[in-house]
Amino acid sequence: MRIKLENIGKKYKIFNSPSSRVAEWIFGKKNHQEKWVLKDLSFEVNEGESLGIIGHNGAGKSTLLKILTGVLEPSVGSFTTIGRISALLELGMGFHPDFTGLQNIRMSLQLTGIDNDTIDKLIPEVEAFAEIGDYIYQPMRTYSSGMSVRLAFATATAIRPDILIVDEALSVGDAYFQHKCFDRIRKFREDGTTLLFVSHDPGAIINLCDRAILIDNGEIAQEGSPESVLDYYNAVIALREVEYSISQSVGEDNRVNIRSGSKEAKITKVELFDNRNQPVHAIQVGEHFHLRVRFESGINLTNPTIGFVIKDRLGNPIFGTNTYQLGVKSGELNAGDEVTASFSSFANIGTGTYSVSAAIHDGLTHVEKNYDWWDHALTFQVVKGTEPSFDGTTYLQTEANFDISPHHQKEGSDFNEN
Repeated sequence: MRIKLENIGKKYKIFNSPSSRVAEWIFGKKNHQEKWVLKDLSFEVNEGESLGIIGHNGAGKSTLLKILTGVLEPSVGSFTTIGRISALLELGMGFHPDFTGLQNIRMSLQLTGIDNDTIDKLIPEVEAFAEIGDYIYQPMRTYSSGMSVRLAFATATAIRPDILIVDEALSVGDAYFQHKCFDRIRKFREDGTTLLFVSHDPGAIINLCDRAILIDNGEIAQEGSPESVLDYYNAVIALREVEYSISQSVGEDNRVNIRSGSKEAKITKVELFDNRNQPVHAIQVGEHFHLRVRFESGINLTNPTIGFVIKDRLGNPIFGTNTYQLGVKSGELNAGDEVTASFSSFANIGTGTYSVSAAIHDGLTHVEKNYDWWDHALTFQVVKGTEPSFDGTTYLQTEANFDISPHHQKEGSDFNEN
């Protein structure tokens, strides 16, 4: 056992004003409200085990990690950690912006109790792993966020810890450095390091963690295998985060409008359903899904086109189609008719976050006659399913086999026995 928590709770005092705080201090009368950010948390993590911690923003994940690293004290309960801890929490936490990268490396390692001779040997390794070049001699206030996290991770992992705690800080690094970090984390795990990993990345949780805990409103809402906890999270908790109003307005003269069209027909809702016909915001790779676009006709229409396009997190179109391309017609619609266009397909795409844009128009494209184009009408996640691991953004169901022909020795062959 490396980590053990028993009934950990953390509360903060909320005062209406600074004077309320002073009045409570002077008169000794309670003049505040209590907000519990963690409630009755109990769990254990064994040596060499990797535990993923997930939950929406504000659930209490970072508070928990700060308690385990000694940055905060719990209000109630107790915890035990055995062994040397390295933590990468808030970006650049513990680094001084006016010190050079080299000075910050030395200072950080000294604070962990490493002697100067060992630090002198470790510094070249930290420099090599961080790969920030001559910036190592510049003040850290000149660093980009990516450079700061490179140096922070390289310093925190200069020596293999018994317990490694990683918060979302790695998400700001570039893809190349993330690969380096995950490779080092995997190597530490193989050598017996216990990992506490907080992330919103389902792929990272599944690939790096043996077990996962979902924290919601400061409590453990679910615990089990990463796949089962992520399924619960995506089906229940993520629903609150993804359901938001897409239309935006910033003043009368500076309007941010991500919907366009004449509004003679208007999309009212775009929804994603799983193969059990349940509304979801997360589906597994290869899973059968239904996309439904609801709209209301403001005028009489004849065979309007309903379409959608799925985009990745960078805005690149992954796939798009419409009823015109599919040869499906609605027929005559009257003003005031409410219509639902349903599309069924399979999520043969890689894990990640995607958005759906929907449109209603005449003809093949919305350029001809656009009634309503709704960008980012829906956001959803694709998580790993039961399929074998694969690389890339597209999932192709693939089988492999070997066909081995027996070796027949031929006269004069170089492989003849002597």
